[in-house]
Amino acid sequence: MEKQITIWQPIKFDDKWLTTKTSKLDDLAPSWFRKRDQLKEGSTEYEEFLNKLKRQHAIETGIVEKLYDLKEGITQTFIKEGFVESYLQHGDTNIPPKQLIAYLKDHFEAIDFVFDVVKQSRQITKGFILELHQLITQHQDTTDAVDSLGNLVKVDLLKGQFKKFDNNPKRIDGTIFLYCPPIHVDSEIDKLISIHADLEKREIKPVIISAWFHHAFTQIHPFQDGNGRLARLLASLILIRHGLFPFTVKGNEKKKYIDSLESADNNEPQNLVDYFCEVEKRNIEEVLNLKLDTPVSKKSLDEIADVFTQKLGTWKQGLQKERLEKIDTNRTKIFKFCNLVLNETVIELYKKISKDMAEIYLDKSFPESEKYFWFSHQIVDYAKMHDYFFNRTLPRGWFKVAFVLSKERQYQLVISIHHYGYDDSTIAVGAFLEFIEASSNGKKKANGFSRKGQDNNLITSLPLDIKPHIMSLEADTEELESNLKSFLQDTITITLGQIASEI
Repeated sequence: MEKQITIWQPIKFDDKWLTTKTSKLDDLAPSWFRKRDQLKEGSTEYEEFLNKLKRQHAIETGIVEKLYDLKEGITQTFIKEGFVESYLQHGDTNIPPKQLIAYLKDHFEAIDFVFDVVKQSRQITKGFILELHQLITQHQDTTDAVDSLGNLVKVDLLKGQFKKFDNNPKRIDGTIFLYCPPIHVDSEIDKLISIHADLEKREIKPVIISAWFHHAFTQIHPFQDGNGRLARLLASLILIRHGLFPFTVKGNEKKKYIDSLESADNNEPQNLVDYFCEVEKRNIEEVLNLKLDTPVSKKSLDEIADVFTQKLGTWKQGLQKERLEKIDTNRTKIFKFCNLVLNETVIELYKKISKDMAEIYLDKSFPESEKYFWFSHQIVDYAKMHDYFFNRTLPRGWFKVAFVLSKERQYQLVISIHHYGYDDSTIAVGAFLEFIEASSNGKKKANGFSRKGQDNNLITSLPLDIKPHIMSLEADTEELESNLKSFLQDTITITLGQIASEI
């Protein structure tokens, strides 16, 4: 017997959405908003960054909807270089190349149109939604449907029109998901637009509005096909209007995306808001790591002098005393908080691990310490591994949690706090693990990366799959503490697991 799940409920904004936490985005957003104010329209590097985001959105939105498959290599080439059919090789995609390029160009035109709509301050209306649907389906003429006998058949796609018949998808396990019946679509879309306008007027956080709107739109499922693509475009429009970036779901994140939507179906929206925050934070991290430069070789002396004057003014404006004092104060607070958390963690570990089994101790170096520059080589390697610029000209420091199992067998977890990218208010908290082993005659081991340490000990870097935790020093440090504490505790947990696996 087929199982049916009713997804659609009359559209409303439940106050539970207001209780969702957005700290994953709030931790970093202030650095982006300040940098955004410094960027001028027409910056070549920033415009190219936005074009790459648009191309990424155009590619991934079709992969998520199974319109086509693309291998990772050609995906990265298309994002970087643009949609050129001759870049495709045999096996790169599962549909005819011309059809693929047509789909990609439709999707790019649609997200580009969304950016233009934001510039024109055009509001979301029913007519706009229909226009956007027609845009993304220009070269899609058919879609799948189920006939009266339950067979999957191809039917003509209604472009720029709401659905005439039910479009309730069936999963492989036979489960049928029931969306809004066609008779109610018009009124539900009207209600969706009205509630959205009210939420904007109430100045609800944009990421919450965007996540709610996306979820509500998918519950209505107003079109015969293309609902997911439309939902992500409309969610993107809301975010872009508030100075953020397109909402792009990567193909390898589809399960997480679908799971978070289904949690919201059950009136648990936090996972969906979390995912929206993670996508936005990913984009912000990338733009903060973007070096905005003007190639000297392509400019005359007068042009370069103008650029120099402009950048010097921006730089001096950024060095305002009050702002620098705030950054310095917040950096110190972060170091003190990390020190507190790590001290408490070591104490807790000793409740589980007796000192005769292992010695655990904490060492540290704040930015003003003479040892602040230790581990510079490791930080450079760590930054390269995670594809960002480590700004060594700005204050940094570290914490070291040592695990001494014996004289011959020791580990040290190094937690580095340093500046991320080309923005002076963005910091990264990174972590790497090292194995220290007594060396005989100072010889290097053949396995892994090893170097000589004190007393001719061998120090080998061990892989820890821990991405940097990135924050803005222009945010309220008290609001940063919860996520930072979780990162530090998770790092200790992963480290203990790594050490345990080697004993």
